[in-house]
Amino acid sequence: MPELPEVETVRRGLENFIVGKQILRVDVLNEKSFECVNCSQKNLIGARVNKIRRRGKALIIDLSGGFSLVCHLKMTGQIVVRGQENFAAGHPTDSFMADLPDRSTRVIFGLNHKTKLFFNDQRKFGWIKLMPSSEVVKIPFLAKMGPEPWETGVSKQFLKNIRRHQNSMIKPAILDQSVMAGIGNIYADESLWATKTHPETRVKNLSDKKLEEICRAAGKVMQKSIDSGGSTMQTYVKADGSKGNYLEKFANVFRRDGQPCNRCQTTIVKTKVAGRGTHLCPKCQKLAQI
Repeated sequence: MPELPEVETVRRGLENFIVGKQILRVDVLNEKSFECVNCSQKNLIGARVNKIRRRGKALIIDLSGGFSLVCHLKMTGQIVVRGQENFAAGHPTDSFMADLPDRSTRVIFGLNHKTKLFFNDQRKFGWIKLMPSSEVVKIPFLAKMGPEPWETGVSKQFLKNIRRHQNSMIKPAILDQSVMAGIGNIYADESLWATKTHPETRVKNLSDKKLEEICRAAGKVMQKSIDSGGSTMQTYVKADGSKGNYLEKFANVFRRDGQPCNRCQTTIVKTKVAGRGTHLCPKCQKLAQI
């Protein structure tokens, strides 16, 4: 699943391709992939794309007329635009270059200027919802979502949220989207390495100062990833069809098992924490036993 930096690079790319365009028709090829909430498809036809936002890992396309399309790519979703300008974003498959629609196409939006937007999803976990813009914040997972990494006062809100998980290990705690929006496996490992925190340390054994350090580190590593165009995960490309290069340039632990720590030269190891593959330096990140 793409993480916050990857979704943010998609959002920025989409701004260049569809903002200002008008939706002329929609063809739903798989009913599970598209849902109208307190509205109908009629509210979509003729609407213009005003703005594209992101909340956590969700894309929000605001339309004229007071409606929005909320999109979650999940594991294998992709957005492909074909027209005067072409691009593909999401899970890379042959569909990026194939004639569309194909077997993975779930929804097709016909835009003006002979442009089409295809929502493809091999495993059918991704989705698009059309709803009144005022109701987007009421979507359950968005309503429970924690602050964005760069919001004003994020450290205080992060601290308040994470203290509700006192007996949890720090890694699964920061992966909880109600604690902070958008942190996934890559940036959890990177922020814990940056703060010399063992991922199995219990939240109750970490000081407020250390937790705030983790919060700030998460924001920094995600910003650095956004600036470099996202990670080069095997299942992800960014909005112009190219891959980001965060992992090659900046990753300190993620997928570096067997390589020397950039800080102390100890060999990076890979283990499992709460069922998630986890990378750490056994010397820099000693388990706190307070």
